[in-house]
Amino acid sequence: MNSWITSNVWLIPAAPILAALLILAFGKAARRAAAPFAVIGQLTALTMSIFAFVPTLHSHGFRSVQNFTWFTFGEQTLRIGFVLDPLAAAMLIMIALVGLCIFVFSIGYMAEDKNFSRFFAYLSFFSGAMLGVVIANSLLLLFVFWELVGLASYLLIGFWIERPSAAAAAKKAFITTRIGDMGFFLGILWLYHRSGTLLFYDGGRGCLESVGLLALGASATFIALLIFCGAAGKSGQFPLHVWLPDAMEGPTPVSALIHAATMVAAGVFLVARVYPIFLVGAINGVTPSLTVVVWIGVATGLMAALIAVAQFDIKRILAYSTVSQLGLMMVSLGVGGVAAGIMHLLAHGFFKALLFLGAGSVIHGCHHEQDIRKMGGLRRLMPVTFSTYAIGMMALSGVPFFFSGGWTKEEILHATSQWPRSHIPYYLMLVGVFLTALYMTRQIIFVFFGNRRAASEHVHESPGVMTIPLIVLAVCAILFSVVLTPAWPWLENYLTGYPARFDPHLLIQPMIIVSLALVGAGVSLGIWMYRRAAGSDPIQQAQPALFRFLENKMWIDEIYDRTVIALAAIAARFSDWMDRYVWDGLVRGVGAIGHFLARLTTGADERVINAGVDEGTVGAHGFGRLMSRRHSGQIQTYLGAIALGMLALVLLYAWLG
Repeated sequence: MNSWITSNVWLIPAAPILAALLILAFGKAARRAAAPFAVIGQLTALTMSIFAFVPTLHSHGFRSVQNFTWFTFGEQTLRIGFVLDPLAAAMLIMIALVGLCIFVFSIGYMAEDKNFSRFFAYLSFFSGAMLGVVIANSLLLLFVFWELVGLASYLLIGFWIERPSAAAAAKKAFITTRIGDMGFFLGILWLYHRSGTLLFYDGGRGCLESVGLLALGASATFIALLIFCGAAGKSGQFPLHVWLPDAMEGPTPVSALIHAATMVAAGVFLVARVYPIFLVGAINGVTPSLTVVVWIGVATGLMAALIAVAQFDIKRILAYSTVSQLGLMMVSLGVGGVAAGIMHLLAHGFFKALLFLGAGSVIHGCHHEQDIRKMGGLRRLMPVTFSTYAIGMMALSGVPFFFSGGWTKEEILHATSQWPRSHIPYYLMLVGVFLTALYMTRQIIFVFFGNRRAASEHVHESPGVMTIPLIVLAVCAILFSVVLTPAWPWLENYLTGYPARFDPHLLIQPMIIVSLALVGAGVSLGIWMYRRAAGSDPIQQAQPALFRFLENKMWIDEIYDRTVIALAAIAARFSDWMDRYVWDGLVRGVGAIGHFLARLTTGADERVINAGVDEGTVGAHGFGRLMSRRHSGQIQTYLGAIALGMLALVLLYAWLG
């Protein structure tokens, strides 16, 4: 089975995509069967992912590649393929497992929705597309699945299309990510021009192998930056992050899927997959392209953490948390901590899905209210949701020892502190860790502690179909830390291809103490500030201007409205004016000239040429009739004429002589 699945790894994304097609084929008639189809498809993908994971354990540096010809044009052959390696295998299990929990949760959350079947079809399509991104061994095939992920996100963010805000958010996400994807596509073209292949691994000739990397030369920096444009769009990096918070307009399970296992994970995964391109020409692990990745990640992480402190929408707080964590992952990749970044991506998939589904449970219990100021005192009314949400909160905040997020953040901070270019990113990331603990403490106090407020009336715990996925994800967020500890860094060694060794002396390290101190400071300050906040924010009262600046997302959307969008509107109006009064006038003028010339030539044709031909015809006709009269057919007449002609010639000759 294991060897069979490595040769047929394409079946993993095929299972949920097939489920999506079956659900759409039956339409609304398949309402009762939609959820079972989707869950079975996702469960099949998870089962095959586990079987695919097993062979990667047998040997360090395992890689199975299946390449084949897609089509031929002229003398060129375009080949694509699939790859299974530790990076792909770990991502497959995370995506499939987290997706399965979200699918089960959705059965209860979307039970009353009129488009229940269509929702599960889109979910399955989304999951299949992301699984395809992970196993692609060709940058072109990856780009195809990449665009399918973008299409699925558009369909799901705008699922409640009757809401203008949802329709606007879907368009914003689609257009913003297309901007990044344009750079990505240009990078693909440039890479193919330089290396002659888009296969990652091809027996030493792939674009990530020695021959292909050597062919890139100095172009590698620009190609890497263009590819990073696509990653920045999908993973919500500044300045293309603006779509991600607005994606909250979709149903909460969609938010969980986008922010945990699928779309935002694609950008980080892409950088990790093509990392050898970023490393071309590196000096001490530093290149211009990786430096850009670091500073973009730093700006994104710190900016989003600050904005999250001043948000009141429970899902929007988590959305900016996602943006901040993605910035942290990008910093890790940029400074060379690829394994640390991927480990945090995997851990983040579990605890961020847990937090979003927990938020969905709260919203469901609070009659679809999302403002945390209207909640409060839910810990006794929703004990399972509270307990699991608290686990997710501690994992996200980076509490070490028992929660996966603590270990992965420690690894990232350690990698960042070793970056030879600058220590500024390290210090700014420390601020980000502190802010994460602060705004998550703020959120959990507003929602679960204090007195009941307007939305807390008649609240009850969510049904088992919604709480069981929360429990599963909470257990994963805790147990996942077992393979992340410095004492037994199994996952890190699995990803890097080195054998893991157990050493309990490495359990306590200086960076863990620093991380614990920062988290403790953030949680303590949050408790001190918000324990008595009755629906109001102390920062808002103390610094209203600063709070308004952060609450309005640093006015970045407004800046875009008044610059990029305003310039686009001006360009559109100018183009419309040019079209109406310049190009249309030129076309009309050319048409008028053509019409005049046509009338002129028509007059000349009718009055000159035709008239001359007609008169010439009449004259020829008259001459012909005259001549015809001379041809009587009598020989004596012809002889007389000849005689007269001869006489005339004789007289002329005599006169001339």
